Amino acid sequence: MGDTSRQPTGDVGSRKIFEDDDIILWEFELAPGEKTPCHTHEHDYLFYVLAGTRLEVYDAQDRHLGGFDSPTGATFALAVDGDELVSTDDKGLRAPKTHSAVNAGPSAYREILVEKKKK
Repeated sequence: MGDTSRQPTGDVGSRKIFEDDDIILWEFELAPGEKTPCHTHEHDYLFYVLAGTRLEVYDAQDRHLGGFDSPTGATFALAVDGDELVSTDDKGLRAPKTHSAVNAGPSAYREILVEKKKK
């Protein structure tokens, strides 16, 4: 059974590659069927897809919110707006800033994610 009081526990990426006063650079990998820990985005960010798939998104209570295709070579840009993430590009994505995601595709997913620290 799902725990409806679930708190975010994960990082926004699989491995932190670099951090300075302006950005945090993450590598993110997700095997087919694998789900990320629930996590919260505190910074605006963008990501570049190295190996694409379909991603399904879940809120902090583990409710399915829908999904989107994330093809190889695509870029996505999102901004924190209150408790939500909102596309700053033409993708039209919107999700809670606290969420988890599942690789719903048949192959491994990889991206590079860049968080932009606010000053």
